[in-house]
Amino acid sequence: MDWAFYRRSIFNRRMLVCVATGFASGMPLYVLIQLVPAWLRTEGVGLAEIGLFALIGFPYTWKFLWAPLLDRYSLPLLGRRRGWMLATQVSLLASIAALGFIDPKSSLMLVATLSALVAFFSATQDIVLDAFRREILPDAELGIGLSINVQAYRLSSLVPGSLALILADHLAWSWVFSIVAGFMLAAIAATFWFVEPKQLELRQRTFFSSVVAPFQEFIGRKGLLGAALLLLFMLLYKLGDNMATALSSPFYIDLGYSLSDIGLVAKNAALWPAIVGGLLGGLLMLRWGINRALWIFGVVQLTTIFGFAWLALQEPNNTYLALVIAAEYLGVGLGTAAFTAFQARETSPLFAATQLALFTALASIPRTFVNASTGWLVELLGWYPFFLLCALVAIPGMLLLFLVAPWGESSELKGATNSV
Repeated sequence: MDWAFYRRSIFNRRMLVCVATGFASGMPLYVLIQLVPAWLRTEGVGLAEIGLFALIGFPYTWKFLWAPLLDRYSLPLLGRRRGWMLATQVSLLASIAALGFIDPKSSLMLVATLSALVAFFSATQDIVLDAFRREILPDAELGIGLSINVQAYRLSSLVPGSLALILADHLAWSWVFSIVAGFMLAAIAATFWFVEPKQLELRQRTFFSSVVAPFQEFIGRKGLLGAALLLLFMLLYKLGDNMATALSSPFYIDLGYSLSDIGLVAKNAALWPAIVGGLLGGLLMLRWGINRALWIFGVVQLTTIFGFAWLALQEPNNTYLALVIAAEYLGVGLGTAAFTAFQARETSPLFAATQLALFTALASIPRTFVNASTGWLVELLGWYPFFLLCALVAIPGMLLLFLVAPWGESSELKGATNSV
C-alpha cells in the first residue's frame, strides 16, 4: 500500500480548503432550518406559520438557473471564484445579523423576506464553492475531498443548532444572531487565503447544451417510463424522513424541553450519529452494493420515525430524547449515503455535473414544498398522528425500489467519483 500517496492526498492545503468551504456552505442553511424555527417558536409564532418558512428554501431548489452567470462573469476583486465568494459571504454576514433585530410577532413578513435573502445568498455561495472545489481538486482527490467537505458541512450545524440555542437562554436574540453571523468572518478570511484557480477558457453555452441535452441523454438511456419512475423515486425516497425532522426544534420545545436541552442533547445526538451513519453507509455499500443498501437503509429510515411518535407520548426525559434522536439520525446518515451514491450512479459521465445538480434539485422539492405543510398538519392532527403519517408517506418510495433498484441486481458506483 502506497502510504506516501495517501499522506499526500489527505494532508495538504486542498483538504483544508474543503474543510473551510464545507463549514461556510453549511452554516447559513442550518441558520434557516434550525435556529430560525426555534427563535420563531419561542417568540410565540404558530406552527403553521413556521412550517411555511420551508418555502424560503426555494433558491436551493433552483440555483442551477443562475449558476451560468457565475461562470461567465467576474467581479472586480479577487478573481472569478473568490470575488463571488467574498460578495456572498459579506451579504450573508449582514443578513444573518439583521434577523436578530426584527420582532417576528409584529414583522413576520420582514423576517420571511430577510430569510429568503439569506437562502439566496447561501445558494449562490454554494454554486461558487462547488465550482471552486471542482477546479482545485485533482481527480484522485475528489472522493476524499468531497467527503471531508460533507463532514465539515454537518459540523457547522453546531453553531446555529447548538451554540446559538444555548446562548439564547442567556442573551438577547440580537446578540445571538450577531454572534452566529460573526462566524462568516472565518469564511471571509479563508477566501483571502485561498488561491484563485487558473482561469479556464469561458465558452458561451447555448440553452440546448446547458439544459436540454442532459435531459435528452437521460431519457434516451433510461427510456421515458424508466426516467419517470427514477425521478419519482428521487422525490419520494426520503420524503417521510424529511417531514419527520422538518419541525424538530418546535417539537422538542412543545414537549417541554428547554433551549439548553435542545442545544446540548438534541443537536449533538443528531449530528454525530448522522456522521457515523454516513461513514458506515459508505463502508457497507462496498460489501452490499447500492441497491441492497437502499433497501436496508430505507427500512432503518422508516422504522426510526416511530421513535418520534413514541417520544411524543413521553414526559420530558433527556435520555429518551438522546436515544430517539440518535437512532433517527443514524438512519438519516445511512439513507443519505445510499441515496447520494444512487444519484451519482444514475448520471452519465458526459453530463454528470449537470444531471447531478438537477437530481439534487429535484430531490429538494419535497423538502421545500411538502415540509411547508407540516406545521398545518401538526396543528390539525397533533404530534403523535403526524409522525405516524410520516411513516406512511415513506412507504411509496420503498415500494418503488422494486422497479428502480431491485434487491438481486448488482450495482456499481458509476460516476460516484465526482460526487459527494
